[in-house]
Amino acid sequence: MKNRFSIAIDGPAGAGKSTIAKNVSKELGVIYVDTGAMYRAMALYLIREGVSAEDSEGISAKCASADISIDFVDGMQQVILNGENVSGLIRTEEVSAMASKSSVNGDVREKLVELQRKLASEKSVVMDGRDIGTVVLPNAEVKIYLTASSAVRAKRRYDELIAKGEQCDLAQIEADIIERDHRDMTREISPLKQADDAVLVDTSDMNIEEVTKALLDIVEEKCG
Repeated sequence: MKNRFSIAIDGPAGAGKSTIAKNVSKELGVIYVDTGAMYRAMALYLIREGVSAEDSEGISAKCASADISIDFVDGMQQVILNGENVSGLIRTEEVSAMASKSSVNGDVREKLVELQRKLASEKSVVMDGRDIGTVVLPNAEVKIYLTASSAVRAKRRYDELIAKGEQCDLAQIEADIIERDHRDMTREISPLKQADDAVLVDTSDMNIEEVTKALLDIVEEKCG
């Protein structure tokens, strides 16, 4: 396998990108870069600063003072926001909603994409997000578009929330996912879409182990 390579995994919310990207990176012994976590950290910062998701100018002004970095402890990614480890604070529905809306801001994206490219230029990485193969790492050796039906993605999210003891409504979760898909796919800056040279993997009828193996096979074919 090449000394340094990049694996780009794109797809809609709830497709399992983060879980699969972590598994693949672990199997290959390379760094996993959760780009969504970076946007979530920025979203958390904006929420703390009292900025509205609809205040584009406010978001642009505030994002300049957010220092977001990544540390790796025992092979695990830790997201650092202005010196604070916020890895355990960025998975709430409030942060998720703000991240989806603030990520369309050009200044937010420019700042975070710069960091993502820097990481990939230095080490082999597995990176997942919405526009990794199309915008962030257009020259990645491996590009995957991971998806699943909205019903399947909603059920997965529902099960996660129930397991955490949270009350939630399955129909509303699916409605939110469909709305988020539309927003991500129609946004002006870096819309979610499958790269021309990406391999499509639909996980609707696959478990985690099957998806992981499928991606490892693709990596082997592309980089082996």
